[in-house]
Amino acid sequence: MPIVAVSVWAATCFVVVNMKTKKITFCGISAALATVIMLTGYFPYLTYAIPAMASIVIMAVVIELGNKYAFATYLASVLPVFLFCELESKLLYIFLMGFYPILKAVFEKCRSKVLEYILKFALLNGAVGVIYLLSTLVFGLSFDDMGELGKYGSVILLIAANIAFLLYDICISKLSYSYMVLVHPRVKKMLK
Repeated sequence: MPIVAVSVWAATCFVVVNMKTKKITFCGISAALATVIMLTGYFPYLTYAIPAMASIVIMAVVIELGNKYAFATYLASVLPVFLFCELESKLLYIFLMGFYPILKAVFEKCRSKVLEYILKFALLNGAVGVIYLLSTLVFGLSFDDMGELGKYGSVILLIAANIAFLLYDICISKLSYSYMVLVHPRVKKMLK
């Protein structure tokens, strides 16, 4: 299914004639592809992986068209994701993963690696706080019973989230490089 979606994505971008129309089409199809990926979050055990996969589509828009178009793509995908996707996945996408590739590009322009990672982890932990508050206060989810983890369960999960985020950040950097080498030359020709 993802191969078909990518093929439709690439073919539609190729067919369009006007450059501005090509950019808008590329963004629209990217937003639709991110939404379709997010809809697969209903499958068991994919709640946290799916938003990370959908963010790769936003990463492609950052590479091809820049932050302005990527942010528009993210905004276009937020409403359908909010309306139709699984609760935890959509909160993670809306409040962190969907716009993280955009901010990652901004953060990595910092001259100091220490400042770059402070900003990245501040964003993560702020987003986790917002997601926790929304989950408990608005959507009524309970995190009180952490089973075997006991009263330290929330702290353990926050540490695990930070470790997973570091791995995600490294992976998305590697994927960006692979995208630049393997896919970018072809997409660049289509967007001319």
